[in-house]
Amino acid sequence: MVRGRPAGIAGVALIAFACESSNDGTVKLVDREPRLPSMPVEQPPVAINPVSPVRFPPALLAQGIEGRVLLRLFVDSAGAIVPDSTRVAESSGYPALDSAALVGSPELRFSPALLKGRPVAAMFLQPVQFRRAKIRSGTP
Repeated sequence: MVRGRPAGIAGVALIAFACESSNDGTVKLVDREPRLPSMPVEQPPVAINPVSPVRFPPALLAQGIEGRVLLRLFVDSAGAIVPDSTRVAESSGYPALDSAALVGSPELRFSPALLKGRPVAAMFLQPVQFRRAKIRSGTP
């Protein structure tokens, strides 16, 4: 029981907040993610960091685990990432890699997207690769 109510009632209340019903009796999940403006651009934002601020989790690096995280980012017309807009669009399959990409993303810097030669805000996908450095062998 939850505060004098059967557990089933509390579960129904939670579902009611996450769903909408239509006139035909079907239930549709409500997308609570904020809608960001999207428009076609001539040139997408370009990363300008000289060194990536995303850090490889040491434990996964030591185990030789590699992967790719695809982030969905939204930058304003100055190329700055809009706070709280970053999402994982495609997981690496490793939560620690996904988290590392999200944690490092606010430090990413971009030139803005261009539309008709003018800077504009834009949403785009940015891959983050987690790869171990290749060790070269042999003589130079």
